[in-house]
Amino acid sequence: MRGPRRDRRTPRQPLFVVLLALAAGAMLVPALHATALDDGVTARAFFSGAMVLGLGTAILGLALRGRLPDESAFAQLAALLAAYTVLPLVLAVPFQSAAGGGLGAAWFEMVSAFTTTGATLWDRPETLAPSLHLWRALVGWFGGLLIWVAAMAILAPLSLGGFEVRASLGRGDLSTRFSQVTRTAGPYERLDRYFSQLVPIYVGLTLALWILLIAARVDPFTAICHAMSVMATSGITPGYGTQAGGGTILAEVVILAFLLLALTRRSYARSLPGETERQGLMGDPEFQLGLGVIGLGAAALFARHWLFSSEGTNALTAIRALWGDLFTVASFLTTLGFESRYWDSATAWSGLETPGLVLLGLAIFGGGIGTTAGGVKLLRVYALYKHGLREIERLIHPSSVGGAGAEARRIRRAGALVAWIFFMLFAMSLAAIMLALSWVGVPFEDALVLAVAALANCGPLAVVAAEVPISYATLGQSGHAILGVAMVVGRVELLAIIALLNPDFWRG
Repeated sequence: MRGPRRDRRTPRQPLFVVLLALAAGAMLVPALHATALDDGVTARAFFSGAMVLGLGTAILGLALRGRLPDESAFAQLAALLAAYTVLPLVLAVPFQSAAGGGLGAAWFEMVSAFTTTGATLWDRPETLAPSLHLWRALVGWFGGLLIWVAAMAILAPLSLGGFEVRASLGRGDLSTRFSQVTRTAGPYERLDRYFSQLVPIYVGLTLALWILLIAARVDPFTAICHAMSVMATSGITPGYGTQAGGGTILAEVVILAFLLLALTRRSYARSLPGETERQGLMGDPEFQLGLGVIGLGAAALFARHWLFSSEGTNALTAIRALWGDLFTVASFLTTLGFESRYWDSATAWSGLETPGLVLLGLAIFGGGIGTTAGGVKLLRVYALYKHGLREIERLIHPSSVGGAGAEARRIRRAGALVAWIFFMLFAMSLAAIMLALSWVGVPFEDALVLAVAALANCGPLAVVAAEVPISYATLGQSGHAILGVAMVVGRVELLAIIALLNPDFWRG
């Protein structure tokens, strides 16, 4: 007979407590920066915040010391949801103390940063202290790191966050894929492993981008803020986009190269356990689809400008317009939201208005699964595309057999079904947010743009995609609360929130 099952869990702190400790340490960065700038008010606010939060976290950690962690699926998703709802309130306290205003406005600012949305209540960046801009960029950077690690350690094993497209047809969670293995790693073991693997990559890429932006003659402070924003696709800037800090077209070239990281997780991580495909980066369907969308989108916008050009076909003007279209399309597809310095030049070349609907569609598409980009995700779009293509083939040849292997058949069938369900949930969420915004007095067109910006985690859409730039500061507390909830829903995804209501997760 077998003996009693041993509990292999070891006592450790819950994920949320670890995040609180990291937040306390992060507050020292803007505190030291403000001290160097002789900004005593901001320095005191963040030093005090770091001390109070650090002391409170230490007391909480001592109280929970020696307890076994809850490794159920419900506990994992609940910790992730709490990180995007409760933690921004903690991060907002020193920000509110230094910037002034109400705590609700500071909470909105921190939710926007931590979910990598990038919406801001400060329409004029120069009115905010540099250290507070650094804090916004740093919070967004940490939010991007969290979703990198959580996607691999939490969402992928639970078949959520876009991974359900590949994990359909009864593949289940990670523990059911390897029945011959006597023991699978627990969630905290996976968190430790992926944290140790991904943090050096994330930090190294951020530093590399920072150095390259400085080499492109961008001011060092602006360069570090933009480097963190690009890595997290948060769109946070201490100025006015890529032109801030003396940015040149070379800086945009560097940023565009790093945006490819947001098209597929294979750009920084290999296949997950249980995935049958082992193709390289160029063979990844998400990467191929992302490049195709960028190329077609930029070509369509360029053709639109060229056909209606009022200044002739000057070669230099045409090249600038093409680059402005290419960079801006890639930026909004990855939900970064930076405009090219030549985006306005392209629209002025043709005399046509900004095609805001195109940018809304690009943001809804989003980037790859397991990346910092928001939106619906490219793999879901790919699954629906392959399913539609197969249905057209069956109309022409009803007796044909779909090939390309078991993985492709899985994506075309059950994967497409799950992707369609997510699209419907996304559309329902979009309608609900629009109704809520309309109820508090926001016009219909503005409500559409704001709802897409929040759910796709692409805050700059409100400024760029709307016919008249929308100011988040004019929405009032009710509008801020609605958009704050929408940002969290867009980042965590409604499927994961619905999974929290599943009784099977409570017992898992």
